[in-house]
Amino acid sequence: MVHGMVLESVDGAIRRRTLLTRMGVVFAVSLLLSACQAKPSFLKPRLEEEGQFFVYLQPLPEEADRLVFRLDGMSAVREDGSPIPVSLHINEIGGKGFRRERLLASGILPPGQYSGFSFRAAGATLKGEEGDIALSMAEDIPKMSHPFLISKRKALVLSLKFRYRDSVSNGFRFAPSFSAEVPGKLAAGLIGLVSSRGTNTVTIFDKVSGRVAAVVPTGSSPSGMAMDPASRRAYVALSGEDAVETIDILGNAVIGRGPLAVGDNPEELALLPDGRTLLVANAGSNTVSFVDAASLVETKRVQVGAGPQSVLVDRVGRRAYVFNAFSNTISVLDVVAKAVVATVATESGPVRGQFNRGGNRLYVLHRQSPYLVVLDPVTLSVVRRVHVGSGGAALKVDPRTDLIYLARQRTGEIAVYDPFSFLPIDLYRTGGDAAYLTIDGEGNNLCAVLPGESGLRMVRLVGKVTASETDVGEGPFRVTLMGER
Repeated sequence: MVHGMVLESVDGAIRRRTLLTRMGVVFAVSLLLSACQAKPSFLKPRLEEEGQFFVYLQPLPEEADRLVFRLDGMSAVREDGSPIPVSLHINEIGGKGFRRERLLASGILPPGQYSGFSFRAAGATLKGEEGDIALSMAEDIPKMSHPFLISKRKALVLSLKFRYRDSVSNGFRFAPSFSAEVPGKLAAGLIGLVSSRGTNTVTIFDKVSGRVAAVVPTGSSPSGMAMDPASRRAYVALSGEDAVETIDILGNAVIGRGPLAVGDNPEELALLPDGRTLLVANAGSNTVSFVDAASLVETKRVQVGAGPQSVLVDRVGRRAYVFNAFSNTISVLDVVAKAVVATVATESGPVRGQFNRGGNRLYVLHRQSPYLVVLDPVTLSVVRRVHVGSGGAALKVDPRTDLIYLARQRTGEIAVYDPFSFLPIDLYRTGGDAAYLTIDGEGNNLCAVLPGESGLRMVRLVGKVTASETDVGEGPFRVTLMGER
């Protein structure tokens, strides 16, 4: 009897150790997956009593090609003359490579009237036939007079133009001089939006030129977005505040807010084809919320797998597929019944899915597995497994050509796969890791979100040249465009 009890005790200890080991592995994988997600290092509070501003510098004129100058600091000057330092995003300016709009400075300011800006120049050189010539610096602090108003919970965008002839006098003396203006409103068909989690903003930009037109302050950590072109509205998930906000695209303002449950941590959302319902993937509570798009009231929530990262709706709006990174599953939702009707086991760390042009194939990208899995969305059976390499980050299937665009972490590349042979047939070098991809159907451009660069890049699908680049706030997360396909 004692011998039997000893055996049972040893066997129980082994089972407990095995269980603890498995739990440790699951916990470690969960931590790894969490670390791989594009999240800010800390959550910044939403604007309450202050306002925000962003200063963009336009491309330098050709006559400034030989000039390079450095700024040591920049301040917003209040009407009483007191300066408030702001954050510089660029210190060195000039050269032939400065051929696009750049984010020069940004900051959070007390509301009120301001008279302009002051600059601290650290040095300037002018390229000559015999080498660089150091220019003498003006003794006075250069100032730019341009009155502007900062309002509570609003953001102001100013566009600066560098005045070369006023900045370089007598060929050897330098004092930076600029003019400023507020960008004009964009035509609806040109609008693109990108959420930035590190600055709590949605930036509105011209999808053709890449120039920024406006910035909309949001709640904490804006993440996934969806656009309704018909109503000219966009919806953004606030992962730092467990809420969803509505943005008036033409009015450049938040016009609605709907709370979710505490701890939901909504990462992504999708708008049903009828424009009436949002599906919100809540990574913190392992649920999906059905939210009325007009009122932002949650009408139902369903339990899904662990760590839902994204949600994909079929073209008729009957089924939705939720990709659960921590449980290695896909939850299939019946949209009408608002219920989970199937759960599909996948490779490790599913993060995103895309349909092919015919809608009869579902491509599933994984962060931890090197395989792109092809599913039949009706039978939910695996049709094919394609080795693409681990670290999957972004996936887009062009519904016009069926070509598959795929980005992986730590590569700085977007690979293009043939939909029939599933062999890589092309490569786009982006200079940074893409976290999200979409296609501008009107311009036939591939748009990549580059968190490490704090920007976006539009690449022409034909010719692979860069069509435009846009600097945005810290931690860009998602982009959506008018006319995207």
